Amino acid sequence: MAGMVELLLLALGLSVDAMVAATTIGLCKVDLRARDGLRVGAYFGGFQALMPLLGYLLGSQFRRYVQPFDHWLILGLLLFVGGKMIWEARQFSDTDSISDPCSHWRLFILAIATSLDALAAGISLSLSQAPMLRSVVIIGLVTFLLSFAGAMWGRLLGKRFRSLASIAGGVILILIGLKVVVEHLSQGI
Repeated sequence: MAGMVELLLLALGLSVDAMVAATTIGLCKVDLRARDGLRVGAYFGGFQALMPLLGYLLGSQFRRYVQPFDHWLILGLLLFVGGKMIWEARQFSDTDSISDPCSHWRLFILAIATSLDALAAGISLSLSQAPMLRSVVIIGLVTFLLSFAGAMWGRLLGKRFRSLASIAGGVILILIGLKVVVEHLSQGI
């Protein structure tokens, strides 16, 4: 049972950034519907499950190639998306929406940016010989559920504070990127 508890804690830890990004999407999309929330959850949950699987399959060999720059890649992607959100927020009224935050390309970029750390988790899972299928399913499912809930919660908040929420959401994405860089640099990664 301790293995399951540890796996759930890992899944929760990996899904936090995705949930924050999903909440940001909910803040910014004026007409977010449940199916949009499901799409957000599917992207984030899918990538959060895919990355540990890739890490698990590729093992520690791949880690040395990605680890030196993964935090900079995450920061770059989140700076781009967050900066675009802030820029667009200055140009719309509270009844408008930024270009669709649930578009496939935007969700793809955010899903990759918020799941790169899960690649390293997959490497760790392979080294500890954890059951991969169970690990991937739990990580993906937890991330899906939290991302869906985050998007729907963000929608409730965003209806009242659309423009300000979009700016705050962009700043939050940038801060997530900076947090990842600071964590990696402070750990000497």
